[in-house]
Amino acid sequence: MTNNAPEFQHGSDVALLNGEFVDVFSLLGMHASDDGKSLTVRCFLRGAVSVEVICHKTSRKLASLTKCNDAGLFSGKIGRRVKPFLYKLRVQYPLSTVDIIDPYQFDSLLTADELYLFGEGAQQQAYRFLGANWRECQGVKGVLFCVWAPNAKRVSLIGDFNHWDGAVNVMRQHLANGIWEIFVPNVTAGAYYKFEVIDANGLCIERADPYAKAMQAAPGNASVVSSAEQHVWQDKQWLAARSKQVWHQAPMSIYEVHLASWRRQGDDGTQYLDYAELTQQLIPYTVDMGFTHLQLMPVSEYPFDGSWGYQPVGLYAPTYRFGDMNGLKTFIDACHQAGIAVLLDWVPAHFPKDPHGLCKFDGSSLYEHHDPRQGEHPDWDTLIYNYERGEVQSYLLSNACYWLEEFHFDGLRLDAVSSMLYLDYSREAGQWLPNVNGGRENLAAISFLQNLNQRIYQRFPGVCMIAEESTAWPGVSHVIDKPLAQSQSIGTDGQHNLGFGFKWNMGWMNDSLGYLQRDPIHRQHHHHEFSFSLVYQYTEQFILALSHDEVVHGKGSLLHKIPGDDWQKFATLRAYYGFMWGHPGKKLLFMGDEFAQRNEWNHDASLDWHLLQYAPHTGMQAWVKDLNTLYKSSSALWLKDCDSSGFSWLDCDNATSSIFSFMRHGAIEDSPLVFIVNMTPEVHHGFRIGLADSRDVVEKLNSDSAFYGGSDVGNQGGICAEESPYQGMPYSALVTVPPLACLVIGKA
Repeated sequence: MTNNAPEFQHGSDVALLNGEFVDVFSLLGMHASDDGKSLTVRCFLRGAVSVEVICHKTSRKLASLTKCNDAGLFSGKIGRRVKPFLYKLRVQYPLSTVDIIDPYQFDSLLTADELYLFGEGAQQQAYRFLGANWRECQGVKGVLFCVWAPNAKRVSLIGDFNHWDGAVNVMRQHLANGIWEIFVPNVTAGAYYKFEVIDANGLCIERADPYAKAMQAAPGNASVVSSAEQHVWQDKQWLAARSKQVWHQAPMSIYEVHLASWRRQGDDGTQYLDYAELTQQLIPYTVDMGFTHLQLMPVSEYPFDGSWGYQPVGLYAPTYRFGDMNGLKTFIDACHQAGIAVLLDWVPAHFPKDPHGLCKFDGSSLYEHHDPRQGEHPDWDTLIYNYERGEVQSYLLSNACYWLEEFHFDGLRLDAVSSMLYLDYSREAGQWLPNVNGGRENLAAISFLQNLNQRIYQRFPGVCMIAEESTAWPGVSHVIDKPLAQSQSIGTDGQHNLGFGFKWNMGWMNDSLGYLQRDPIHRQHHHHEFSFSLVYQYTEQFILALSHDEVVHGKGSLLHKIPGDDWQKFATLRAYYGFMWGHPGKKLLFMGDEFAQRNEWNHDASLDWHLLQYAPHTGMQAWVKDLNTLYKSSSALWLKDCDSSGFSWLDCDNATSSIFSFMRHGAIEDSPLVFIVNMTPEVHHGFRIGLADSRDVVEKLNSDSAFYGGSDVGNQGGICAEESPYQGMPYSALVTVPPLACLVIGKA
């Protein structure tokens, strides 16, 4: 408690009434009186008729305070006491009497270490003191509200618990680091609140809490005090096993899901599934389809549905759309118990300009660069984080840790990493500022990403850090040999390595989909588009991703990218999936692609599940399921994804027939698998293929099987191998290659 505070002086009462008195803790609350023989209690309670001071411990009345003016200022002395004690204020209003535990009697609850690490950009748990956090102080339960606003003249907590009056809960200012705080007893879970900020120009603005763990839906957009109830996790065994997992040498088949449109319900089909319903429906479906991972598109609160979560305002608040934070934790817990890992799409590259969000948070460019040449994304009309500020680094680093620590996510996929790396990203000459060395690299962002990955992998063994990076930046998924200092230039000694675990293979995606869209008769002239990815396959640790981005904005569904009639479309897509599952690299498929959704993805509606009443769609679904089954059971398809010894071409030059044949190799005790992919409608009889073994060779999968909706051309399961060397292999066989199909051959 602060001692030796002044009595009300001329002007101080007026400033307090107007919410302009900043050092309010020196004035309100309990303080030693000037005579040194008593205590003085002061409070501001608008509309109060009378106020009594009650001992919290004994419930005895100790004093009646004098009303200093009609606005609600009260003051009085407690004689024969010099040591402050815990008290309540019994406040009589015209129609009621209430007891209030005065928030101005509590000292700061922040520690020097917390504040130091926050300013240094090394704080990994800022969410535990910034925002709204449940606390117990001197046996009193309440909520610690805390916000960073260094350029504000005054910050007040406003909410439905103080009638949104900015003069009631003016916060304590920490001048050294720009943080404001107040501990408010008896706040209830679910209470709405914001911060009222007086900026440097005297303008009063309202802001949502950047660290809020729950938020109100638009148009209110208030922050919400989250429940104090904690989820009791049941995934200890999962986390222990995960900590020893090496995902580069394990199967990863990822199902990317937009929770708002995977499936909807209600008579009009507009109602979201909540987490309990998603647990009952999405998890069993994912398990049945054989996927190993779920990847959730962003779940941080976002006001605009059409952003799909990629323009988050509440980075710490799970969106209200599917339930509360404990509902999300229960869902992830259930995934783990079902053997499914859960990845989160995370957005540290930019944020929107919504007035209740981070934009000019305290009236100044706090989270973003002031100069639009550094602080604005021209493509998305969003703002770029100022990665040079330690407090912004701590905000983002803590957020990454928050989702992994508090929600047990198994990894993060970082959106739009390319936009973070380059200062001239999507800009013309004169629209950007070079770095200190005259280059185009964003040195602060690179340093942040390196720091992020190093800390995350150290703190959370077994998680995955994944980059969506669309350029040829070297070393995205390489170990950081030497972290980059912001004053250094990009060199060739490993300073540019970013330290991610995986990178999306955007080159493979672009080339292969481009090839897919060509008429089969023309594919022979673009043969290299399908095979070129193997030239650079081992430069990074790749994930082959067919994400939501490939089926929106007029691009059409995967099925309708393909020319020809319906039969050709389905056959080609099955062959393509076969090629993808055989290609080195982990797999990612966007929801709906597994059953060949016909329409382009619509975020405002459910997937077209009714299509599964038709055989071609159920056939596609069965094909993906069987690919996943073979994938998980065959080390040849995942053990050496990042090792060139795991893949060998049998023939990559058969452009005339548009046939690709290759072999995948795994553990010594596991036999290799041979893939033959025919991208034309022509059937090939007596097609010779090299084999590593002659014993018990079978056709393990055939995408042209009638079971998958094909024409049932093939080898009836059996392959007759001969001791006739071919394609560098000691054995070979004559096989029938179906039209627009993928064959997988291996030991029974």
